[in-house]
Amino acid sequence: MPFTKPHAAASRASRSDGAEARSRLLHAALALFAEKGFAKTSTREIAAAAGTNIASISYYFGDKAGLYAATFTEPMGGAMPDLIAMYEAPELPIAQALRIFMAGYVEPLKHGDIVRQCMRLHLRELLEPTGQWATELDRDVKAPHEALIRVLCRHLQLAEPDDDVQRLAFAISGLATQLFVMRDVVEQMQPQLLEGDARIDTWADRLSAYALALVADEAQRRQTSTTRAARPTRSRRAAPRTSLLP
Repeated sequence: MPFTKPHAAASRASRSDGAEARSRLLHAALALFAEKGFAKTSTREIAAAAGTNIASISYYFGDKAGLYAATFTEPMGGAMPDLIAMYEAPELPIAQALRIFMAGYVEPLKHGDIVRQCMRLHLRELLEPTGQWATELDRDVKAPHEALIRVLCRHLQLAEPDDDVQRLAFAISGLATQLFVMRDVVEQMQPQLLEGDARIDTWADRLSAYALALVADEAQRRQTSTTRAARPTRSRRAAPRTSLLP
């Protein structure tokens, strides 16, 4: 067995214990915030549920508000900027861009009960706003939406987005978000559709195909509209003049 310096081993153990304690705090806070909301959840409750002391909250997250903010992003990965850079790559075909977009959206469904708690947390924030929703809107909703708009404009060869591109982008993202909203219903009616990572990946495949069909339909609609507008208008035949002379 290789020799390990005692202080090095102790340092690694300390880092490991610290990461575990931080994770316990994060998940305990997520469960309590989702159940009771920010105002009605105390730091003492969170620390007790995590099996740590109250001081660890300020050590790892700064304060209760910092811990609350972390519960919105960290439990499910929270790598939205990386995802945006992937599906917005200029050389990427529209089909691949939509596949990456959908895969990123449904990935959290692989986290089981955590995603259910996160959904409950977001709904509670809407009902009992703390100001965190504005941050979430900019980072996790507005930023990916605007990136998707740029992808669609590039594919449809538009210099600027119009209302129909906005409708199309909301329809595409709605395909993914509806799955989260309907998760409990799907699990009650057809539970096999959400069982295992492979089934979640199948959702990403199907949703990206549905989204691609929406894009193709919008492209066809625009082409038809442009063709009709370019057709010359048929002039009406002039009615024969009736002479007033005898």
